[in-house]
Amino acid sequence: MKRMAAIALVLAATAAGWYWWPRTAKDPSAGELVLYGNIDLRQVQLAFNNSERIVAVLVQEGDRVRRGQVLARLDTSRLEPQFVQAEAQATAQRQVVERLHNGSRPEEIAEARANVDSAKADLTRAKQEMTRMDALLPKRAVSQSDYDAGKAAVDMAAAKLKLDEKALELLVIGPRKEDIAQAEAQLKANQAQSELLRQELADAQLVAPGAGVVRTRILEPGEMSSPQKPEFCLAITDPKWVRAYVSEPDLGRVHPGMAASVAADSFPGRRFDGWVGFISPVAEFTPKTVETAELRTSLVYEVRVFVKDPADELRLGMPTTG
Repeated sequence: MKRMAAIALVLAATAAGWYWWPRTAKDPSAGELVLYGNIDLRQVQLAFNNSERIVAVLVQEGDRVRRGQVLARLDTSRLEPQFVQAEAQATAQRQVVERLHNGSRPEEIAEARANVDSAKADLTRAKQEMTRMDALLPKRAVSQSDYDAGKAAVDMAAAKLKLDEKALELLVIGPRKEDIAQAEAQLKANQAQSELLRQELADAQLVAPGAGVVRTRILEPGEMSSPQKPEFCLAITDPKWVRAYVSEPDLGRVHPGMAASVAADSFPGRRFDGWVGFISPVAEFTPKTVETAELRTSLVYEVRVFVKDPADELRLGMPTTG
């Protein structure tokens, strides 16, 4: 009986130890707070912006990629000529705008002045011929038709002189501001079209948004891409954090920025430095309304402990202790 009582006492002491040890480990007077969680990281679904045929897939599942690395390419055989055409149109329109801003060249104005002088000479000659016809018409030395033709020649020379004078005036004044504004607007439209095609050419290359590991390779060369159809699933390895949960009584012991260390079963005896980067403002795994003091102790809050892992040894989902 004494032996049985001793065994019962040992079992009772062991049970009490198992019951009180977690509470003692979390008690403020006991020192550090121990949390259990799993390694977590961001995963990105990468898709092309354009719908075109895939010509090259440059990485395999499990490959590590760096930020800006090209992962896949689309066919650009139809897009490149459109871009060249848009660039040429923008260049031509740029010359039109520059010509309007520069106004008339001195040589053009000199040519217009010469045209005016020539028109004046033609008008003077026509008037002189008409004066002679006026003297000969009463003597019937000139026919009525020749007289009418001479008069028409005077009118035509006068009209041409006026036309050349207006052309000279316009060259001296220069182009209208409305014409310049229209040409500049057309140039902006051409440049916008060129930039759009340039961006589409850039989007024909799928690049990694950050350092990570290719988890899934979905499409292969020859298939059609689509913005709604991912090409890769990429696991972003930086930043990396431990997703853990802290109970409501211990919430006051944790604050953003505080130092932490993380251990994993796969690396016995090693600790990874980190810090608390996020504490959820919302409780989980509890009723919406806490009515009793007993339910209050069930409140837990998600905590993210960011980990320094330059060698990328910690894997997604790996259990940890922090």
